[in-house]
Amino acid sequence: MGLVELLWVASMPVIKILLITAVGLVLALESINLLGKDARIQVNNLVHYVLYPALVGGNLADTITSENAVLLWFMPVNILITFITGSALGWILVKLTRPPKHLEGLIIGVCSAGNLGNLPVIIIPDICKDKGSPFGDSNVCYEYGMAYASLSMAVGAVYIWIYVYNIMRISASIVPKEEHRTSSFTQEASGEILDFLSEEEDPKIPDNMGGDNDAYTLLLSSNQSEEKVKVSISAKIKDLSGKFFGNSNFKAVFSPTTLGSIIGFIVGVVPLIRKLMIGSDAPLHVIEDSVTMLGEATIPVITLIMGANLLKGLKGADTSFSTIIGILVVRYIMLPILGILVIKGATQLGLVQPDPLYQFVLLLEYALPPAMAIGTIAQLFGAGEAECSVIMLWTYALASVAVTLWSTYFMWLVA
Repeated sequence: MGLVELLWVASMPVIKILLITAVGLVLALESINLLGKDARIQVNNLVHYVLYPALVGGNLADTITSENAVLLWFMPVNILITFITGSALGWILVKLTRPPKHLEGLIIGVCSAGNLGNLPVIIIPDICKDKGSPFGDSNVCYEYGMAYASLSMAVGAVYIWIYVYNIMRISASIVPKEEHRTSSFTQEASGEILDFLSEEEDPKIPDNMGGDNDAYTLLLSSNQSEEKVKVSISAKIKDLSGKFFGNSNFKAVFSPTTLGSIIGFIVGVVPLIRKLMIGSDAPLHVIEDSVTMLGEATIPVITLIMGANLLKGLKGADTSFSTIIGILVVRYIMLPILGILVIKGATQLGLVQPDPLYQFVLLLEYALPPAMAIGTIAQLFGAGEAECSVIMLWTYALASVAVTLWSTYFMWLVA
């Protein structure tokens, strides 16, 4: 594959994203207003709770099996390395450029989370189908390439909603609503205990106590005191359970995307369930087909929202030019160089299988533009929406050149 051909192949997915982004920008114009602020919030909720889990779960169920899941164990580790090193470089960038406090999480997020979803899914099949592909038979390349890309998408989504989500949540200074629910629940639990005691207590309360609960408790019998202790322990356990399962961090870890990934992985690796749901001859294949249909809408919808947010960014954003340059350096220079060192070292140690396509995907994970899901998170928290759109515009505008050049070098490196 020549450089000009590779440039064309690698540029197409990025150009597609930029075109759809432009459509989202037009739809957000005040004269059209199909993607106004309220509409974007509702659509982002739809992506968060329905579309993204369907995309990740459907791809995992369709491409991951019990056989290849064992061989691909290093990919989640590799993606974790990209997140940790990217966030460390982002933290250094924050200290150097000193952006507003509410943008620190956004900057760390775009440095740590790459677009591990739609870009590999588009780039890898195009490279496999090209006549000059260095990865052998196009059908075999496509089958394995889609498995690698799907696992990359699923793992990346889980890390985004566990790791980046919480970084941006803290930066945006969002007060979890669960705290209010916990307080009200504690009062309700205390009320239940008092109601229980009032039912069991002696109706003849001495007048000089004047309804003082603490004084009256001293007159309770030993049996009544034991009942109070039992009820208190039960209420405390119930209260702690409510705090744990209602905690925002717990909900972020087990977000809809995480649950979709778990379900998709189980369906893919358990032979009995896979036979029931995956394939045109499977009795329940209509379920998998429906989930896949929902998932296919995810990438266009996220891209439209990113374009709609861009309108606000063009009107004025707090992101400095030095911050944007720093993000570009982190994503397109420092991380790819680090990726080469990590993958070459892992290959020498025997941690990565000697499959050129697999190694290429691992390397590509270090040279991608920021994940578009970060725009969804910024929209959910209402912090840094305009700045996120400006960052996405610059990073994706330069991605056609950066991703192309790094892809060329990576293919030469693994050949």
